[in-house]
Amino acid sequence: MVPEPLPFEQDIHDLEVELARLEAGPDTEGASETVKKIRKDLAALKKQKYANLTAWETILVSRHRDRPQFLDYVDMVFEEFVELHGDRAIGDDRAIRTGFARLDGQKVMLIGHQKGKTLAERQQCYYGCAHPEGYRKALAKMRLAAKYRIPIVCLIDTPGAFPGIGAEERGQAQLIATSILEMTKLATPIVCVVIGEGGSGGALGIGVGDAVGMLQHAYYSVISPEGCAGILWKVATDESKPRAADALKLTAADLKGFGVIDTIVSEPLGGAHRDPRAMATSLKTHLSRELRGLVTQTDDALLAGRYDKFRRMGLFA
Repeated sequence: MVPEPLPFEQDIHDLEVELARLEAGPDTEGASETVKKIRKDLAALKKQKYANLTAWETILVSRHRDRPQFLDYVDMVFEEFVELHGDRAIGDDRAIRTGFARLDGQKVMLIGHQKGKTLAERQQCYYGCAHPEGYRKALAKMRLAAKYRIPIVCLIDTPGAFPGIGAEERGQAQLIATSILEMTKLATPIVCVVIGEGGSGGALGIGVGDAVGMLQHAYYSVISPEGCAGILWKVATDESKPRAADALKLTAADLKGFGVIDTIVSEPLGGAHRDPRAMATSLKTHLSRELRGLVTQTDDALLAGRYDKFRRMGLFA
């Protein structure tokens, strides 16, 4: 199936449609040669486009409706996932999912944002914007994992925490701050990966780890470009949003240079939405490699390394 084109992908989309039409037709010698040529041209075009994405184009890729989400990776990367529900206080926030799983035989506590695919699921998940009960649930499950020294894997994909009045009344900011503090002290390996959007405190609430990575076309930022544009220029337009995205330095390459993340996980040519299984394979390889290096460390070494890692951020002199 040809994915829905992003604004900068119309020429790629046209070639994909033509390729799909030829592949569905009769397999003649002439058609076969044309297919080979189109595949070669398509690969070259994708490589050229995706090697030179602007910050705003990267954000559009990270938000593509076909991009794999948390539950997609649960199916493709992990085994024996058993979901754990509820925060023992308010309820079960569907924007953050938690549960035990296995990764190459290693038992892990898996935590991540789920945005939803259908309209009904998105409304149920609040488009990946968690409430305080979501962070309270995540923290309770992380504490449980630390009790038995089970490694924690966090997959981050949220525009930000839910900004509603009810969420603020129930202590949204305090819960995120508590989660950040507690994650610095959990005596078990923690691996975090931004798989799509990494927005503000909503991302940081489950983003403190020994190894922090990003998919190649994800973003991680203190605020969304729309929010930034609204503050700086009073309105988020097609002109101000790209300017804000450039100013925020929110791409994986930018953040790797600043030392905010440790690793960039490569995506398939044309983005994760074009080949979810290849993306899942890359993500699984990355997670397995990081965990192998962390599980052998002592608790003192883990905690000291994690503390030093985050204290160094923002230090330029």
